[in-house]
Amino acid sequence: MDVFGSLLSGFLVSLQPANLGYTLLGVFLGTVIGILPGIGPSATIALLLPITYGMSPTSALIMLAGIFYGARYGGSTTSILIRTPGEASSMMTSIDGYQMALKGRGGAALAVAAIGSFIAGTMGLVGLILFAVPLTDFALRFGPAEYFMLMVFAMSSLVAMSSGSPLKGIASALLGLMIATIGIDQQSGRQRFTMGVLEFQDGIDVIVVIVGLFALSEVLRSIGEIAAGRAPEIIRIKGSLWLTAEEWRRSVGPIWRGGLVGFIVGILPGAGGAISAIMSYTVEKRLSPRPEEFGKGAIEGVAGPEAANNADTAGAMVPLLTLGLPGGGTTAILLSAFVMFGIQPGPFLFRDHPDLVWGLITSMFIGNVLLLILNLPLVGLFVRLLYIPNGILFPLIVAVSVVGVYALDGSVLDLYLLLLFGVIGYVFDKVGIPVAPLVLALVLGTPMEKSFRQALTLSDGDPSVLLRGPICISLFAMAVLMVAVPLVGPHLRRWKKPRA
Repeated sequence: MDVFGSLLSGFLVSLQPANLGYTLLGVFLGTVIGILPGIGPSATIALLLPITYGMSPTSALIMLAGIFYGARYGGSTTSILIRTPGEASSMMTSIDGYQMALKGRGGAALAVAAIGSFIAGTMGLVGLILFAVPLTDFALRFGPAEYFMLMVFAMSSLVAMSSGSPLKGIASALLGLMIATIGIDQQSGRQRFTMGVLEFQDGIDVIVVIVGLFALSEVLRSIGEIAAGRAPEIIRIKGSLWLTAEEWRRSVGPIWRGGLVGFIVGILPGAGGAISAIMSYTVEKRLSPRPEEFGKGAIEGVAGPEAANNADTAGAMVPLLTLGLPGGGTTAILLSAFVMFGIQPGPFLFRDHPDLVWGLITSMFIGNVLLLILNLPLVGLFVRLLYIPNGILFPLIVAVSVVGVYALDGSVLDLYLLLLFGVIGYVFDKVGIPVAPLVLALVLGTPMEKSFRQALTLSDGDPSVLLRGPICISLFAMAVLMVAVPLVGPHLRRWKKPRA
């Protein structure tokens, strides 16, 4: 009954005209950003953070969350029509969706992507409601040592699940922790790594880092792709936008299974929509009586991954809201938005800010309905965004980035830092170093250090306090496994492989 009462209260908040308008604005922007290749929700949310300063925290977070899950819808459009995922989580959709478009069934592929996203997104929100409060009650048992180990586990998970070498993920996380230490030490009051620069005494603003790593670096990367002559061909929508009876029959199972896979994977810190989509695609190919059709236009290869990456967004909100732990780059930026408004996600969020958190959750139900309305009848209009000249789009992104960052403190130094982190993000992309661990480490660096010091203070400086109790030991063991398995696994496989 408490949950139903909270939901009712949340709908009263999210259905307020202003919040309803911000929900619509968020999902619309998310859809547009998902359609435009290479930008993504991380860059968009980072760009809009400075603009939300004067807004109500509830309205701002409703809009930013709408961009997050709305981009998952829009990302399928470019995956199907030009084989270019607007979002990394849509990369599996491009395999069979593009082949369906070549066969004249692009409309059906877009329809099943929208319907599957709606059903699985709703499934994920139901799971969020069922798991959020119990997980919050469990998190109340956490002390400083448990929180420190939990943040270590979150970073190790993101590092281990990052594409490429885990060592590159570790290097990225370490750089983020180093940046987080710049400024005045809150405990001793001493300056740390400021290099005599007065602006560094308050540390480096996370928004400057995020806008540089995601927005500016994506502009540089996209310009490089175009210069290399890799501009993709756009496939026009042909045929009906609706599914045939046979296509619908083949899609029902993958949608439900994808929703379940996506929500479970979304809860895991560091997993993300790309991994859930890959797992769903693998499951559907193994269960299908026609596995040979995958890669050639199997509708299951669109329905399953699209369902998974949208259920993943609701799953990712579970650790963010209940434990204050983001599972990836976008949720790390959402965490910084909470912090910017003086709100710390975690076990006390549901107690101290019930209107905000339940208003946010119920707005996601409303946003899913709005996205279904937007993505079916208006898909022809959205596709026209693919024809925006790059000469207009890229300068617009750079201009918004510069204005947004300069508006933070009116500091020219922030503009130099913006350029620096834009170049760093571009270089990281070229050498295969993930930026998500850097962002997560930067956001968690201060609370992680605070929990560590609190734990040592309570134990009179005894570091063994970090490994006392079943929760700390379990989290430490899982953190070690998350890093050790990707590092040691390939060597073990080579060692076990019989020699010729």
